[in-house]
Amino acid sequence: MWLNERVMSAVVNWLTEETHDQGLPLSDFASVRSHLRRADVILVEGRSRVSGVIQAVTLSSWSHAALYVGRLADLPDTETVRRAARRHGWTSDQQLLCEAELGRGTVLTPLEAYDGYHLRICRPENLLPEDVDLVIDYAMGRLGTPYNLRQILDLLRFFFPYGLLPRRWRSSLFEVGHGDFTRTVCSTLIARAFASVRYPILPTIQQNASGKYIFRSRNSKLFAPRDFDYSPYFEIIKYPFLGDDCAMYRNLHWAEEEVADQPLDNADARPDAGG
Repeated sequence: MWLNERVMSAVVNWLTEETHDQGLPLSDFASVRSHLRRADVILVEGRSRVSGVIQAVTLSSWSHAALYVGRLADLPDTETVRRAARRHGWTSDQQLLCEAELGRGTVLTPLEAYDGYHLRICRPENLLPEDVDLVIDYAMGRLGTPYNLRQILDLLRFFFPYGLLPRRWRSSLFEVGHGDFTRTVCSTLIARAFASVRYPILPTIQQNASGKYIFRSRNSKLFAPRDFDYSPYFEIIKYPFLGDDCAMYRNLHWAEEEVADQPLDNADARPDAGG
């Protein structure tokens, strides 16, 4: 067991190692942090190996999603929250995210962890205040839940030549009904939190015999970070790097040469590999 834990830890470290240069972000972090509301979904464009796989499989630059739960003072006074606050030295004003992160499980993360990343806010429109609390309570109730290790193995398969893998080894990352409900990944956690109050993300809409429209929820395991961006029920909020880039576009300083296109981190990852 000790060896397996060491091996798994090494695999997780390798997958989460950042392989892209940081560069300058496209988002103004100060504006993002000052305009966040509780139950906003934060999308992150990651720079790690696993981010490259998720970006390739989902055909999106967004590789991670986290739920903004507010400041420490807003959270329930539970032992889990108190222990995290003591361990990290957070003040009552600390802004926090609840997220399912590879290698860490479902945890509270300070918002500053994503300073310097390209971010986007997806805000659930007209979500009632009491449902904001319920969505956050759902996510907070999953703190300590381990990450779905089977999906780590699924992600690893994208680093092998796809044609050489036996069919039974090919990724089941997005199969319906796959996985353990006691374990989770980032988008699954948030999709289930909104499903707990019947707030739609990308439902299937059907018309019954009487002409009434019926909403049917999708399997929470099938959601990817991009789905919150694509959903018509979430307002998309962007804060450009300079804040007023668009208003001053004629005064921006442009280089004469165009930058070369940057391929995704994992060139071998294929969009059709997710099943």
